[in-house]
Amino acid sequence: MAEDTRTRILNAAGPVFAEKGYQNTTVREICRVANVNLASMNYHFGHKERLYIETVKQAQRNKIEQVPQPQWQTGTSPAEKLRGFVRTLITRMMGTGEAPWQTRLMMREIMQPTQACQELVQNYFRPQFEILLGILEELLPAATTQPKRHQLAFSVVGQCLYYRVAHEVVALLIDKEEREAHYDAQQLGDHVTDLMLAALSSPDSWLTSSRHSSSGLESSTERRIENTSS
Repeated sequence: MAEDTRTRILNAAGPVFAEKGYQNTTVREICRVANVNLASMNYHFGHKERLYIETVKQAQRNKIEQVPQPQWQTGTSPAEKLRGFVRTLITRMMGTGEAPWQTRLMMREIMQPTQACQELVQNYFRPQFEILLGILEELLPAATTQPKRHQLAFSVVGQCLYYRVAHEVVALLIDKEEREAHYDAQQLGDHVTDLMLAALSSPDSWLTSSRHSSSGLESSTERRIENTSS
């Protein structure tokens, strides 16, 4: 019964926090929606911030349960791993098969982070990021630096995130018929994967351009120093 009350509070808190945000939501409002008294909320969560953090974490847990990470068999190619990872990531971000408030709450927390974001990163985002880095490590030349590996990982995440954050812009730019035919999670996941695999198959292009950019900056800086000295 205690767990039922705790779950009921979390389920009531999620849509309210998603709609109004942390600052504009009151504990009394959540208690009213959950049909519990203030003492019950204090018993299970102690204070509003902990209730909010647990609500955000539950939303992320629900995403993971609804769209679990693929279980790869031994011998699965890194390209296929990347495809499965990206499809999973973009499906979670687009909110397929979940309550709309879960996606709204997660996006609100990412765009306006609170203490909850730190726990999300530690418990959920970092483990997923490490999985992605492990996949990229199989695809990248051994000489690839850690900063470049991180940037490439964020390139994968950023492309997926765009279709969630800017979905209204996409809807204005692309007509409904095309979106319905070509913009579901699997198709977008394949697009992002194919694009990344094409880039990763020619590492000389981005490794060389990165070095040129760095050396160009150094040369420019050196010239400014020389001009100043003279």
